[in-house]
This record gives sequence, structure tokens and C-alpha cells, in this order.
Amino acid sequence: MKRTLLSVLLTSAIFSTAFAQQQPQFSHYGFNGMYLNPAYAGIKGQGDITTLGRYQYLGYDGSFDDGGSPQTYALSASLPVAAIGGGVGLSIFRDKIGEASITNVQLSYSKHIKVGEGMLGLGVQGILNHLGKGEYRTADERVDNSVPRNGSDQKFDTGIGVWYESDKLYAGLSANNLLRSEYRFKSVGGENSAKAIGENHAYLTAGYNIEATSSVVVTPTVLVKMVLPGKFGDNNKFNLQNNSYEGGVRATINDKFWGGVGYRYDESITGLLGMSFAKDNALRFGYAFDFIAFNQDARAFSSHEIMLSYRLPKPGLATRPAIRTPRYSF
Repeated sequence: MKRTLLSVLLTSAIFSTAFAQQQPQFSHYGFNGMYLNPAYAGIKGQGDITTLGRYQYLGYDGSFDDGGSPQTYALSASLPVAAIGGGVGLSIFRDKIGEASITNVQLSYSKHIKVGEGMLGLGVQGILNHLGKGEYRTADERVDNSVPRNGSDQKFDTGIGVWYESDKLYAGLSANNLLRSEYRFKSVGGENSAKAIGENHAYLTAGYNIEATSSVVVTPTVLVKMVLPGKFGDNNKFNLQNNSYEGGVRATINDKFWGGVGYRYDESITGLLGMSFAKDNALRFGYAFDFIAFNQDARAFSSHEIMLSYRLPKPGLATRPAIRTPRYSF
């Protein structure tokens, strides 16, 4: 009974404050810039399509012994468009955690500006969030109007970002859910009194390519995920305890094989393996294994993630360049 009551209280607390804290995390964040930042759209000068499937805390059983492990599926696409001076992007994910599910669709545009040896992207995005609830089982007969019951709501929101990309360095900063939309659901008492706030969310990420040899590139990466609850000006808006920190390094051989390790603060140690196929190594497959090294009492010991991506060929010239010779110079 104590475990059941704790589960209900935790669920009620989450959905009466913010669902933004449940935005999914990916161990392949170094390959999925479109999910993190709208300014990434088309910044590499060629299109790409990436799919991800993540099963977090495999085998976890909740208080009612009927599962509850987070499961996430994502699709993102990015394409440079010279006619608009930048690129466009699409990102979709569906995240299911116990009785809650989130479907998120993002359409992005990035304006590209040449800066030094690289390209700077300034991005904006439109976001559609759909949040659904299942059947929550209470611990007693008393009615709690803050507990949702078989309902759903959807709202539009926005996001912004900046991204810098060069041959050696990439770095990006973005923020989403800028409107802090409020979602309402029917409660166990039959009223629309259960609610959630889509709190502001921000991502800071960076990576640097180091040519260790003529065939091996070593890439350290970092990701800081920030949850920013409340309005700007509130005391706890930028509380560091709401942040998540990740760091890692991977080695890539001949742009074909890669392996790496990562660390997510106070949670897990990650191993990455992958390889590329097809012409120009355009098709890529990756696998990530997370060993949950901390707080195992509240989680299962492992998470698993699979990535499949395809890099489109770089766009060529629409017309052949003029051929000039001295014969026609007079």
C-alpha cells in the first residue's frame, strides 16, 4: 500500500506542475542535432534523416508490477535550401512513461550566415505537443481532482536556437516551450481540474573533432539539459539542480566505424558502437547501452538505444559552370 500511494502521489505531483521534465533523453545526442536545436536545420550543407528507438530501464516494474519503463521513438530530418538562405527541419517523437504519453512535432527553419571557417545558424521552430493520460488507480476511495483520468490535450508552442558548425567544432544553444502552455485534463472527480505546464526547456551542446591520425578522428562531446520552471524573474528559474549533464568521447575510423563511452551525471555510464554502409558511408547504424550505475533501487540496471540514419548526397550545381579559355578572350 505504501508503494502504491507513493506512486500516485508522485504522478499527481508531476502532472500538476510540468510535463517538460519528461522530455526524452538520447545517448546518441551527438548524432541528433535536429532534435536538440532548430538552428541545426541544413547547417551541414546536406540533408539527413535519423530514426531512434530507446527502451529505458529495461525490465523495470512499477508499483503495480505491470511495467512503466519509458519508451521513446523519434524521427528527424534536415535539409539545406539555398533559395531561402538556410535550411528546414522536422522532428517527431513519441514518448510513453507508464500511463502518460507525449507526442511532439517540430517544424524548424534556420538562417545560415558564414562566420569564419564555419557556418552560423539562427533557428526558429513551431511545436505541437499532444499529452495523453491513461487510467490512474488511486490508493483509496477519496477523490483527488489533481489526478488525471483518461484525458488528453494539445497545444502549440515555439522554440529558438543558435548553432555553429565548422569542420572541427560544433556548438549549439536552444530553448523550447517558450509560451509555457497549460494543458488541462479530466480528473478522477470528473472535472477539468488536472493540469500540466509545458515549462521552458533548454539545451547546450558542443563537440570538437581531433584528427588523431590520418584515419582516426576523436570527438569529445558534451550536453547540458536545463529545465527552467516558473516565470522569468522567479527565484528558482535557473536552479542548477534542475539540470542534467552528459559528457563523452568517441573515435571514428575512416568515417565508417565508431566506438565511444559517455557519462550521464548521477545516472549512467554509456557505451556506443556503430558503423556506416553504402556509397559514401551514407547509411549509418548505431547502438548505445546505458549501464545504470547510480540509484538502481528506483530503476532497472540498463537502457538500450538503436539509431539508423541516412545522409543525402550534397546538392550539386544546377548548371555547369562556364568554361573559359584564351581562344575566346578577344
